[in-house]
Amino acid sequence: MATDLSIAAYTVVDSVGVRASGTSLGYIGWLMILEGLAIPAYALATRRRTLVGQLRQVAVRGLCGGVLSVFAYGLVLWAQTRAPLAPIAALRESSIIVGAAIGALFLKERFGTARIAAAGLMVAGIGLMLYAG
Repeated sequence: MATDLSIAAYTVVDSVGVRASGTSLGYIGWLMILEGLAIPAYALATRRRTLVGQLRQVAVRGLCGGVLSVFAYGLVLWAQTRAPLAPIAALRESSIIVGAAIGALFLKERFGTARIAAAGLMVAGIGLMLYAG
């Protein structure tokens, strides 16, 4: 329940914020600037001696993942300026099912009864969001 409330809260905040800013690029730019300062500062403060070694091992993958993540987030924000929130939120959350499928197909993760039930609940929730929207 707490996770659902958190998702709903950040979805509404993003939607209101991006629409009030007038531009999805400006909104995401400010978020990335603020997060881009806070998160590395925290990592440096908590991992001072080991940070460079840890970064060296994953830098390229981390940068690629970061760029793709910002691009995907930007697409969601842009979509929120063009369409009603409910269908965009439903589509955004459907990525969880896609991620589980990628894990099962490509990473050979187990896709047992619990994941099938969770995916079914997600599909039902997405359907409710689309119906209510």
